Amino acid sequence: MLLYFKHGACSLASRIILTELDRDFDAVSVDTETGTTSEGEDYRTINPKGYVPALKIAPGVVLTENPAILQYLGDLAPGAGYTPNAGTLERVRLQEWLNFTSSELHKAFSPWFSGRPFEGEERARAETRLFRRIDDVEAALKDGRPYILGTTFTVADSYLFVVLNWSNFIGVALGRWPVVAAYVARIAARPAVRKALTAEGLISDEAA
Repeated sequence: MLLYFKHGACSLASRIILTELDRDFDAVSVDTETGTTSEGEDYRTINPKGYVPALKIAPGVVLTENPAILQYLGDLAPGAGYTPNAGTLERVRLQEWLNFTSSELHKAFSPWFSGRPFEGEERARAETRLFRRIDDVEAALKDGRPYILGTTFTVADSYLFVVLNWSNFIGVALGRWPVVAAYVARIAARPAVRKALTAEGLISDEAA
């Protein structure tokens, strides 16, 4: 398998699961601004949408969109718990959280990564939207569950962790959401997560 990624982007969620699975894979970084890969390829010939992640699983077969890729990867290890069985309520809950992370939480962070400064009322509105979405995660975790679906780490946790961890890069402290802060720290302590963070240069080898 070949993962197309951008350092620290949402594609990190796929790297985490590939690492959790101990699967052999190659990774190629993408400059989404220029639309080229680190190998000089036109990335739009691989993923016409132009963003990451993309996962090549066979010659001519490329998957896109985080929720789809993560479910595909989790299903490679049936019974391991990364994805609940298809047709169960738990699987629907997994899709519920993957979709929330993709369509609501991820997008709420977007203004900070737009490449342009924003201040005043625009920033205040963006913070209101983002804080409301983090409030949603805090509320879900307040029952004491260690992971977003309960007692088992799933692909939904991988994606949710990556997006929440962006708070470190935009100057939003998670201290006002103590349950979320503890959740992020718990996921960050997993060996596979630390290995994936190290591979993308987000923490040092010593920290891992």
